[in-house]
Amino acid sequence: MRPADRRTVLGLHRSRHRRDLLTGALDLGITALDTASNYLSHRSHHALATVAGDLLPKFSISTKVGCFEDGHSLDPVRLRGAVERAVTELGREPDTVLLHNPEHSAPNTETLMHACSVLAEAAADGRCGAWGLSTWDPRPLVGLDLPRPDVLMIRSGLLVSSGVLDAAEALVTGWRPTAVWGMSPFGGSTTAHMWEKIDPRVFLRAPDATPIQAALRVAFALPKVAAVAVGTDDAEHLRELVGATTYEINTDVVREYRRLLRQAA
Repeated sequence: MRPADRRTVLGLHRSRHRRDLLTGALDLGITALDTASNYLSHRSHHALATVAGDLLPKFSISTKVGCFEDGHSLDPVRLRGAVERAVTELGREPDTVLLHNPEHSAPNTETLMHACSVLAEAAADGRCGAWGLSTWDPRPLVGLDLPRPDVLMIRSGLLVSSGVLDAAEALVTGWRPTAVWGMSPFGGSTTAHMWEKIDPRVFLRAPDATPIQAALRVAFALPKVAAVAVGTDDAEHLRELVGATTYEINTDVVREYRRLLRQAA
């Protein structure tokens, strides 16, 4: 995979949606934003349109629907309304709309099919550019049939359990998404105590990489994804990460890590 095939995305899950962060991302060549209808206490779309203003057309935007103020729902009528509100609140069509954590509603094949058909219709009608699913825990979804999605978004990186990694790869095999994206490579924090216990640089053929750069680069390989969403409010953190995609992975170490992870599960 060429470095150009690996894309760092600015995730807005924990972001305060500051304009200076968005301009900083653009300065670093980061032109993709990932959000959801429920981020920022269900105000993310409106806040993003207000804060970004003229910057918004410079980004590709992925968002998620399915998490409502009164809970999660796969009801097609509610999902259709959520897509329409996303377009209105953003002031433009999202590039990608994802079904947010469908496992929260314990779907069967029929309910998941109906929910996904709403998003597929939205893409076909021009209310978004592409559609897909974002899942935090893919294990309940394994074995369910689905039309081929444009995007499957999954957790990636060193903090993902063996069972979740295996389930995510099973979905990739079964659903054959056009693109696979990763998220939460640091488990919510790059300063958590757990990062003092491991050195992700052992996975790279790059002695000059920082541990944080190595952790992001490994997230593109555990499991294999083309893009990773990183949440931060720190432009310097983004600056450190932006070059990580160019480092070379030691595939033998990754393979041995997966073997040991399965063995310990």
